[in-house]
Amino acid sequence: MDLPHHGYRATAKPRARAAPPTADSILFDDTSAAASSSMNNQGYYTPGYNMAGPPQDMQGGGGPNNLFNDPMANAAMMYGSSLANQGKDMVNKEISRFMSVNKLKYFFAVDTRYVLKKLMILMFPYTHQDWEVRYHRDTPLTPRQDVNAPDLYIPTMAFITYILLAGMALGIQKRFSPEVLGLCASTALVWTIIEVLVMLLSLYLLTVHSDLSTFDLIAYSGYKYVGMILTMLCGLLFGSDGYYVALAWTSCAIMFFIVRSLKMKILTSISSDNMGTGTSAKPQFRLYITVATAVFQPIIIYWLTSHLVR
Repeated sequence: MDLPHHGYRATAKPRARAAPPTADSILFDDTSAAASSSMNNQGYYTPGYNMAGPPQDMQGGGGPNNLFNDPMANAAMMYGSSLANQGKDMVNKEISRFMSVNKLKYFFAVDTRYVLKKLMILMFPYTHQDWEVRYHRDTPLTPRQDVNAPDLYIPTMAFITYILLAGMALGIQKRFSPEVLGLCASTALVWTIIEVLVMLLSLYLLTVHSDLSTFDLIAYSGYKYVGMILTMLCGLLFGSDGYYVALAWTSCAIMFFIVRSLKMKILTSISSDNMGTGTSAKPQFRLYITVATAVFQPIIIYWLTSHLVR
């Protein structure tokens, strides 16, 4: 008896045989192109990346010219230039309060003829007769026009020459060093400042009315450096004997010069003060200031030169 068969019988199907690979077929798919495009889309570096920089639209448009076409940039530049001009004007104004450039130019208005005549007066003041300062329409003449006018050219050059000569003297004595030379320069400068400040304070406390300005006092205080140069040269060339002879001569010469010069500036204003109202210094106080200033000059000359000549 035939029993029924449960389940399924697989039907036999013919298997398809794969075709042999041809020359044009690829074993593996090339995914490098797809990966490269994906990396480029995400902003990663690839060997083909453009190193020339971002495109023009990412740089703000038209390059440097776009900065000048920007109204905000132009406004900022104009505002900055106006601030700079205001600062410059404020600095010039503050400088003019203490130091007038035009007045400073007056003290350097010299020529060769004036310098030679002034040096002769400083060394041989006894032969000079006319000490009066000349004016033109209430304005003193420039030094090149009046040999009696004070200047700052000779004191400045004499101060520099004194520093150079001090360095040479220290070198001859094998005592030269930048620190010692700097100490000589600073000491001379400090003494000049002290002298000018004492003069200004004395004129103020004694209520002496004169046309002496700060630049005038600096000029008269700086003329002693001419005598200091001569004194040091004589000491270096002729020893201590030559030094003391030159010191005596230059001391007398500078004292005579200071008295005659300040006499025309201080003592001659007594009559004009007596004509006005108010209190003013007595004549003897004015004379004391003049004489004290003259006597102070040889003391400074000896103090600043004696240690340089041995």
